[in-house]
Amino acid sequence: MSEQNLREHEKSLFPEPEPTARRGFIVTSLTAGFALAVQPVSAQTITTDTEGLEAGEVKIPAEGGLMPAYRAMPQKGAARPVVLVVHEIFGVHEYIKDVCRRLAKAGYLAVAPDLYARQGRVDNLESFEEIRKVVSRVPDAQVMSDLDAAAAWAAKNGGSGDRLAITGFCWGGRIVWLYAAHQPKLKAGVAWYGQLVSRQPSELQPKAPIDVVKELKAPVLGLYGEADQGIPVETVERMRQALREAGKPGEIVLYPQAPHGFHADYRPSYRKEPAEDGWKRMLAWFRQHGAG
Repeated sequence: MSEQNLREHEKSLFPEPEPTARRGFIVTSLTAGFALAVQPVSAQTITTDTEGLEAGEVKIPAEGGLMPAYRAMPQKGAARPVVLVVHEIFGVHEYIKDVCRRLAKAGYLAVAPDLYARQGRVDNLESFEEIRKVVSRVPDAQVMSDLDAAAAWAAKNGGSGDRLAITGFCWGGRIVWLYAAHQPKLKAGVAWYGQLVSRQPSELQPKAPIDVVKELKAPVLGLYGEADQGIPVETVERMRQALREAGKPGEIVLYPQAPHGFHADYRPSYRKEPAEDGWKRMLAWFRQHGAG
């Protein structure tokens, strides 16, 4: 077998993975209401009205087609500051939509793209195991590209490209740190209880936030719970130390006795005091760093 034929034979045995850019969108619209895996929802669930807002589902041009997203912004005004809202593991369901409306009430154009839309739906899945199978197939590189697409769309549709911020919860909290290391135009990020250290690095998700500290291009505020069973305090302290050693302008707040998901008002994990304090800190952080 010639050398050229040998190379062709090897390619047939070990084909290169299809580039993320060529993947189309499986999910073309967002779910209505809450994800199946989180129901029944708590009686303390917060619902924000749309009075004075322009809010609803939009389609964002991205690699491979149109990405579904939820957008909320004030009806009046122009060139509003932009906040990318990165969903939890449950996708863009009612809680994330409400977060967008809360930010819009504060004067922002908030947009939450469905970052699993190429890999499949999670809103209709009941078990965490099923959801994790979908999420494990989502490449970090794809997420960064889709967030860039959302930011570009927002800048052309009522937002200001010069005042870009990002916030995210749980799965999205980890993404906030990664995006702050990726996008030089970002002014500020706020990560709500996102993983800081990799449990099992993979080819698609190779780095954890602690691995990219030296690459941070924008200041990140981390909001964490002392009683979070999935994010040990020891890893939070390691991240604080890494920020200090790298000389990066970041800050981490650790709330005593707060569990994972303390901002998620639709779940039993909700804790009113740290949730409200974290929200105030987030808005102040955005203003402080030029994204307000």
